[in-house]
Amino acid sequence: MKHISVPQGKKIYFASDNHLGAPTAEASMPREKKFVAWLDEVKEDAAAIFLLGDLFDFWFEYKTVVPKGFTRTLGKLAELTDAGIPVFYFVGNHDLWMNGYFEKELNIPVYHTPQQYTFNNTSFFIGHGDGLGPGDKGYKRMKKLFTNPVAKWFFRWLHPDWGVRIAQYFSVKNKLISGDDDITFLGEDKEWLVQYAKRKLEQQHSDYFVFGHRHLPLEIALNDTSTYVNLGDWITYYTYAVFDGTTLSLEKYEKD
Repeated sequence: MKHISVPQGKKIYFASDNHLGAPTAEASMPREKKFVAWLDEVKEDAAAIFLLGDLFDFWFEYKTVVPKGFTRTLGKLAELTDAGIPVFYFVGNHDLWMNGYFEKELNIPVYHTPQQYTFNNTSFFIGHGDGLGPGDKGYKRMKKLFTNPVAKWFFRWLHPDWGVRIAQYFSVKNKLISGDDDITFLGEDKEWLVQYAKRKLEQQHSDYFVFGHRHLPLEIALNDTSTYVNLGDWITYYTYAVFDGTTLSLEKYEKD
C-alpha cells in the first residue's frame, strides 16, 4: 500500500473519462481546453493528481509513434510534473496500450491494475473500473484479446495512419452502442463496481473506492465507514473528486 501525505492547505484531485478526440478532434477541442483550464487551477493546491483512465478515446503506442494531437493536455501534464506535482495515471479501456511514453516523456507512472493508497490516515482503493466485478463477460473476453501480446504485435504492423483511423472508428462506434448504460443508474444490486467494492471489503477495509469508467457521478455508502465514488466524465458532467486531507467530495467544474 502506497502512502501520500497531504499537508494542510493541500488537496488530492481525481478525474476520469475525457475521451479526447471523440467524436472528432474538432468537437473535443472545447472539452480539452476546459480540462486544461481545470488542471491549471488545481495546480495551485494539488498535493497529487490522479487520472483514472480514458483520457483519450483511443491511444496506442507504436515503438516510435504516438497518436497525433492532445498537445495542450500533454504539455500541461508535463508542466505539472516539472513543477514537482505528482500525477498518476490508470489506464482505461480506451487507452489500454500505454507502454512507456507517459513515464519517459511526462514522468507519470502508469498503472494497469487498481492500487491501494493511504492519504494521511484515510485508505483508498483506486482504479479505472473496467472489467471488474460480476458480469460484463463480453468485455472481459474482448479485453483479453486487446491485451494479448500477439494481437498487439500484429496491430503494430499496420501503418499508424490506418491503425489509428480504424481503431478510432470502432472506439466511437462502440461508445454509441453502449452509451445508454453509461448514463443510467442501474441500482446498487446491478452496479458491478459497487458489487466489486463490497466483495473487496470482505477481504480488507478501504475508506473510499474511487473509479471511473461509468461516466456517471455516483457516491454510494457501502457501509457505515466505506464509500464508493464514481468520478463521472468530462463529456457531459465535468465532474471530479477532491480529497482535502480528511474527506472526499464530488465537485463539478462550472467554468467555460
